Amino acid sequence: MNDSLCNLLITKGQLKQDIFAITLETLQLFKECAKSFDDFYKANYADDHEDIPVLYTNKNQYQFQLKFGGDVLVFLMHSNIFEFSREHEVMRTPYIKEDKTRSYCGMIQIFNFLGDSFKYNRINDLGYMIGRVLINKEGHYYIEGKRELAQVLNNFSSNKITKEAVNDILTSAITYTINFDLLVPDYEEMKIITVNDMLQIEDQNMLLKTGKRLGFRFEQDKNE
Repeated sequence: MNDSLCNLLITKGQLKQDIFAITLETLQLFKECAKSFDDFYKANYADDHEDIPVLYTNKNQYQFQLKFGGDVLVFLMHSNIFEFSREHEVMRTPYIKEDKTRSYCGMIQIFNFLGDSFKYNRINDLGYMIGRVLINKEGHYYIEGKRELAQVLNNFSSNKITKEAVNDILTSAITYTINFDLLVPDYEEMKIITVNDMLQIEDQNMLLKTGKRLGFRFEQDKNE
């Protein structure tokens, strides 16, 4: 019993460590591609468009931000390893049936925030996860996301992380974000304000909640 239990612990633990390492390498590729976009924009467009900035910021080992125009994309690697649910479509593929450990993945999430949310420290503002990249032990990836991200061909058995693939995902995320516009909030939800909120606005803290789909379910953007 002890040997089998220890072997299970080591086998499962090593699998997750290997996936973690590959996911971290993938995040590094995203960082390199985002920095390259920043450098390219600054070298070719920034002088003529000073009011439309692009800025890459490495926050820490597991997170970076890419600001462009009035938007910020936050790429965040989760520290844990996940398995696809039994109901997920990939679990029915020959690729997973041949080796169930291929269904374990690291995760990189992509969030979209308004640039002003950080600039004015509007802590009540909303951000949206526009996509996430799931990477397994073989460096194969699966994408879940909105519009342009969702249109990336998902073939888990053949899609493998490369710098070109990462650049395509990043480009899709930026394209989606540029076209993901800020909608006018519902009047009924915005017509009442507290004295505290108004005082905070006077102090330029801007605590009124703002988000691109405030008052709307995010899922509905696919039907617009």
